[in-house]
Amino acid sequence: MRTIGKSDAPASNPRIFYGWFVVAATFAVTFVGFGSAYSFGAFLGSLQHDFAASRGSVSLVFSLAGFFYFGLGIITGPLADRWGSRRFAVVGMILVGVGLAAASAARSLTEVYLAYGLGVGLGIGCSYVPAVGALQRWFVRRRGFASGLAVSGIGVGTLVVPPVATVFIATCGWRETYLVFGIFALVVGAGMALLIDDDPYDRGLAADGDPPRPQALPRRAGGGSSISDAVKSRRFVGLYAASFVCAFGLFVPFVHLVPYALDHGASQSAAVLLVGAIGVGSTAGRFLLGGIADRFGRPLSFLMMFVGMGLSFVIWLFSTRFWPLAAFALVYGVFYGGFVALAPAVVIDYFGARNASSLIGILYTSVAFGTLIGPSAAGFAFDATHSYTLPILSSAVAYAVATAILAATSRAP
Repeated sequence: MRTIGKSDAPASNPRIFYGWFVVAATFAVTFVGFGSAYSFGAFLGSLQHDFAASRGSVSLVFSLAGFFYFGLGIITGPLADRWGSRRFAVVGMILVGVGLAAASAARSLTEVYLAYGLGVGLGIGCSYVPAVGALQRWFVRRRGFASGLAVSGIGVGTLVVPPVATVFIATCGWRETYLVFGIFALVVGAGMALLIDDDPYDRGLAADGDPPRPQALPRRAGGGSSISDAVKSRRFVGLYAASFVCAFGLFVPFVHLVPYALDHGASQSAAVLLVGAIGVGSTAGRFLLGGIADRFGRPLSFLMMFVGMGLSFVIWLFSTRFWPLAAFALVYGVFYGGFVALAPAVVIDYFGARNASSLIGILYTSVAFGTLIGPSAAGFAFDATHSYTLPILSSAVAYAVATAILAATSRAP
């Protein structure tokens, strides 16, 4: 009969449950990675000017990065389930830092594609899904709240980094700004990623900070479906299809809201604040909606995120001045934040935590393809029509279709 050795013994309850350190580390990873990515709108004008490029071709830089950081999860997710999430998160933050530093030295738009698209894209792809997947195992009852708190780093990064980038660009130039951001990613991002741990049972703990049960220690936290059974289910197919369709509009505001505002007479500083407003709403959405969803049901709450994001584009369609655009940014940010917070939690609710990173990574490939096409297509549509009406309308329609798909499949296993 197996005896419990010193390393297996249940740990005494610490003053601070280690799961909250994992939350803090995931917050830092998402703040650094997505703060760098979602500040791209602040750089768009400078890149367009310095490389004499069209708005569509510059927007493709962001689309390539988005494709990689969502698409790579299908590889890094399963590998993190097998080899551990910490190493992938650390490597990812290093890649983000190196990519930003390399972008600062780019001599052509093609080199920006390679440095930013590959560096930032692959870096977030290595770190995001493994970090979020590991976090799901540390919480059950408060999974929605913990997940929302962790990924609120995206919202805070969206709030803080674009205005900082605008000040740095005006003072030092876009190249120096990317270099500073790269150093920050290496020091803060990679350093905090070292705190990520995969499973409370490896530390003699139980999920949610509950007293550990010795007989449960040899098990990995959380059971669940096999990858094969999960991806063949009607629910997963519905989640995948809905996320794929909505992704065509998901990141259009992050890239094009700033140039849209500039086209309608806003100053550069005011226009960049609109991206910050998305960050404010996104942070609020992650904090508030994650906790509310834990109480009223995460699947239904997730569906409401699609409805809210789609309706917010109607506000944008009829807005040309700063304050209506700020209202759009806040509303969109709230529901976007809820979407990001609840997506991993809903996957685990449906299919269990056993293959958390793998299933989240597979789901995010749906967002990758939409992200590759959506922002760049919006840019090329503007180049052809000198208007954002078509991209905004198309995004609203995409959300309506995604909502219908999710509603039709969410109740069926």
